[in-house]
Amino acid sequence: MQLAEVKHIYHNELEGIYRKEEIDSLFYRTIEHFLNLERFVLVLQPRLTLTKKEEQPLFETLSRLKKEEPVQYILGEAYFLDLVFKVNEHTLIPRPETEELVQWIIEDHNKQSDGILNTIDIGTGSGCIAIALAKSLPHTTVYGLDISLEALKVANQNKGLHEVEVEFIQGNILNLETDAIGFSETMFDIIVSNPPYVRESEKAKMHNNVKGYEPAMALFVPDDNALVFYKALAEFSAAFLKDGGTLYVEINQYLGLETKSIFESKNFKDVVLKKDIFGNERMLRCKK
Repeated sequence: MQLAEVKHIYHNELEGIYRKEEIDSLFYRTIEHFLNLERFVLVLQPRLTLTKKEEQPLFETLSRLKKEEPVQYILGEAYFLDLVFKVNEHTLIPRPETEELVQWIIEDHNKQSDGILNTIDIGTGSGCIAIALAKSLPHTTVYGLDISLEALKVANQNKGLHEVEVEFIQGNILNLETDAIGFSETMFDIIVSNPPYVRESEKAKMHNNVKGYEPAMALFVPDDNALVFYKALAEFSAAFLKDGGTLYVEINQYLGLETKSIFESKNFKDVVLKKDIFGNERMLRCKK
């Protein structure tokens, strides 16, 4: 079968589930992954013919895409700040908003020249935040904390893939025994977190490829306690953030002022809300 025919089948089968531009992107990402073909291949070789063996993973992927499974889980990888990270059903898929959060941290600290910064990423998942910071801020000692052992297995794979030093530790920020995981005497210059913040009532508005496949424990919080993780982060930061240290968090765009008030009530200063590229209040920074 010719590759152009496969592309036509992708559009026929996925129409109504994804937009035309999304289908193009899914098709080209799939052929790049499985066949190592660039997206302009059909311009150069419009009659390129595939073998049955080459067709098989393309149609297997198509079958899974029809069920709205994220392409990142199908291919086992996702992009984050131009880096490739392994992902699976135990880890969130990295998003552009989180890239902006990390870029904010890098911009604030890339001119650091004296001493080593202690940094911790709470709720590290695939390790994308921690690893990106370790690569971009070489003067930083980075830790990653997550409740999920399965997620930490992926994070450690990514650490090896990117050849950085990050210490990943299992722990629950809602019930953290700092003595048990070695944090009782550690103070941090930077604390960062992208915690669960989507209220259960907001789930209905989400796409099936998110709420049907990504780990619920990393996404959702009860409506009656939607800021539970930010309260825990404020407590942790009050105890373990150095004076003058900085906390960065990704937030629910609808709860910016409420989130800000949590840190202000704990006497954090310079509490700033920042909008993402879509104009939503999605990030918060404050200092101790």
